[in-house]
Amino acid sequence: MKKRMHKNLKIVLVLVILIVVALDAALWAAYTFYKPFNPLSPLPPPPNSNPGDLEVFYAAEAVVSSLNIALLVFLLITNADMFRKTRSKFTFGLLIFSTAFLFKDLTSSPLVIWVFGYHQEGLGPFALLPDLFELVVLCVLLYLSFE
Repeated sequence: MKKRMHKNLKIVLVLVILIVVALDAALWAAYTFYKPFNPLSPLPPPPNSNPGDLEVFYAAEAVVSSLNIALLVFLLITNADMFRKTRSKFTFGLLIFSTAFLFKDLTSSPLVIWVFGYHQEGLGPFALLPDLFELVVLCVLLYLSFE
């Protein structure tokens, strides 16, 4: 009974943290993508932007990318704990997988790209789709890790 309660508490904690991360990323994305140009911001948007390229895709990508980063941190912590207990080669492989995807998501996050002064442009919904697919897979992996 105590183990089940500990597991439920862990799941609730992960969900609360994911909600906070999503809200934080949404607010930051809304602030950075929809505000008028500020001289303190790194670079203005390119002058010949595609009018069909909606910034809502990039704001949604920022939220989904931040959720992916949070999920990968949870997976990394969970896999590190499992590896510490079992010393399994498979779990070590999951650690490497989680670390590689974390670095990939950190470097391709729209918020990180914006901080370094660059802009994504011309991708439309295709900017968001890979992150959505990754979010689904990471949710499944996290669910399986809690089992």
